Amino acid sequence: MAHTLADLVAALNLGEAGPDRFAGRSPAVGRRRIFGGLVVAQALVAAARTAAGRPPHSLHGYFILPGDPEEPIDYAVDRLRDGGSFTTRRCVARQHGRAIFEMSASFHAPEPGGLDHAAPRPDAPPPEALPGPDELRALVGLPPAVRDYFGRDSSVELRPVDASRFARRPPGPHPARQAVWMRAGGPLPDDPTLHAALLAYMSDMTLLDTATSAHGRTVFDPAIQAASLDHAVWFHRPVRADAWLLYAEDSPSASGALGFARGSIFDRSGVLVASTAQEGLIRLRDHD
Repeated sequence: MAHTLADLVAALNLGEAGPDRFAGRSPAVGRRRIFGGLVVAQALVAAARTAAGRPPHSLHGYFILPGDPEEPIDYAVDRLRDGGSFTTRRCVARQHGRAIFEMSASFHAPEPGGLDHAAPRPDAPPPEALPGPDELRALVGLPPAVRDYFGRDSSVELRPVDASRFARRPPGPHPARQAVWMRAGGPLPDDPTLHAALLAYMSDMTLLDTATSAHGRTVFDPAIQAASLDHAVWFHRPVRADAWLLYAEDSPSASGALGFARGSIFDRSGVLVASTAQEGLIRLRDHD
């Protein structure tokens, strides 16, 4: 993650490193590994640089190795196809000569008209009715790791609909679903690629945690070893990442130390703007 929105926007402004090659860095935030959502967002920016202005409609990525925040990331884009309507790209992120992330992305020229429908947004209190960062840090019973997660990073604002499940002693198993309001921590310029990249960045936050809630746990539990393994985003409609978005998440399955979660992202007016899916490691450390 980044400490400020300016840090995050700067990290998404990739440097040129040769034909279809780009250089990215992780903001210095004292983490031992790079936040996966940052690598997804940077890879999307790299691929979009070669897509002639077409907006993304989907991405599918695999986290291969943990990223080193002290080293630059080399993003190499492979131009798989340039069609009349669709552009397909493959992007591989490397550090120390090894691939750490691999992504396929598809870009689609806008086509007005046609069939149009969307699932309705689930009921949720408005973000103004939920605790902000300062109030979340003051809630009784939240472990230090949770306070740090929701309060340290001002690049993105997160307001969970039910913050009580992060208490030290949850009252018991919860339904395998949760909802979180999220937005960039300040205004952004009118750059559709930047807003799509910010959405991809935020979509890696909180999603895997949904797979632990059915068991009365969270990814902040010291007994849980959690790591994202893959990530997918489908961009349905234009979106502004600096406006409130409701991230409705559910987990239909967990087994064999793997948890699977899905997300639907709605704008403030209730329009479905994106969908996500992710599988990750949720290993019990005392079972190692």
